[in-house]
Amino acid sequence: MIETERLILRGMVKADFPVFAAIWQEPDVVRFIGNKPRPLAESWNVFLKVAGNWAIEGFGQWAITRRADGAFLGQTGFFTGMRGIGDDFDAAPEAGWVLTASAHGRGYGREAVTAAHRWFDVQPFGGVSHAMIEDGHDASFAIARALGYQVMRESVDLGDKVMLLRRDSRG
Repeated sequence: MIETERLILRGMVKADFPVFAAIWQEPDVVRFIGNKPRPLAESWNVFLKVAGNWAIEGFGQWAITRRADGAFLGQTGFFTGMRGIGDDFDAAPEAGWVLTASAHGRGYGREAVTAAHRWFDVQPFGGVSHAMIEDGHDASFAIARALGYQVMRESVDLGDKVMLLRRDSRG
């Protein structure tokens, strides 16, 4: 568990799934992630992958919850995507973050993602991470830039142009 001024990042539990799945149905959430709401079965598979990544890799994604009321706002952390878009990208843990549309524009994303990266950077496997951001997703690019991500190259994911980014906190 990681605590910040306004947020608690914690492991996901089964009770989080209904809100997790609902977030992936929100048009403003999926607009820059394939632009299609995620079906319930696919959300369940991804939810299980979150748990599996922690068990297999020792890192994963946390539930982002608001300290004031415990509301589940989204997810952030690291995962092994094995996307098959190049050994250069698949070689390091991938960082990701998604927040419910009602939490957009309030600084929660930057707060949560920064806390997750602070944790990652001091782990034995920490240091180098990658991220994928769809072209035009200015809010996510701002978070990535603030954390020191640099563009590796362009690619295509789910039919959309994306930028592949790299960060090395070791210098």
